[in-house]
Amino acid sequence: MNFAGKTALVTGGSRGIGRAIAVEFARHGADLALIGRDADALKESAHLCAEARPGAVAEIFQADVTDQAAVDRAVGEAASRFGRIDYAVSNAGQSADALLLRLRPETIDRMIDVNLKSAFYLCGAVARPMMKQRSGSIVLMTSIVGLTGNAGQAAYAASKAGLIALCKSVAKELGSRNIRVNAVAPGLIETAMTEKMPDAAREFLIKQAALGRAGKPEDVSGVVAFLCSDAAGYITGQTLVVDGGILI
Repeated sequence: MNFAGKTALVTGGSRGIGRAIAVEFARHGADLALIGRDADALKESAHLCAEARPGAVAEIFQADVTDQAAVDRAVGEAASRFGRIDYAVSNAGQSADALLLRLRPETIDRMIDVNLKSAFYLCGAVARPMMKQRSGSIVLMTSIVGLTGNAGQAAYAASKAGLIALCKSVAKELGSRNIRVNAVAPGLIETAMTEKMPDAAREFLIKQAALGRAGKPEDVSGVVAFLCSDAAGYITGQTLVVDGGILI
């Protein structure tokens, strides 16, 4: 893969999978626009991008991804800074567990705002420069829970399932402008979020995986890079599962 001269924009790139995605893009030649609220964590991601490829440019644009005006502003600044946006990854996300009868309205709102609405806002913002370029690739980070559902995660699962439908719909809207939209559904990946899982739940998922282990952020970042590359030039509207064989 060669992303030299290209710009990749990543939300949720301050840690875990998002950070690995940013570093992967940098390693293959892209410059980075990192959008998020945690400036210190994003600076560390930018530093890692520079380590992955000397000369890589990684700029930080602070914004709350649940605020449409803030996302529009950050994307506009990024497009102005780099002159183009070739790839956009919506990776911002949160998880909150609660059984249906104990699910509070504010928890539902938070899951929809962070996991789903933020992707709507990002797609709308990056579509403008991509349509002018008549090229681009968008990747939405969903979850295998969005495909299967999970007891105690109704709000999280619903928000992640929504991303799959969003992916298909936007792919149909933007395909005529040579803009591809795909989704990636990770399984159990070793991140700060999954570290909080009960040991029994982690062990169960690992046993379910055909590969017999949890994944690493790098297992996901390479797939995202592939979907943005020319090798995936005829793939759009798809959800690629990266779960080590949990769902088979």
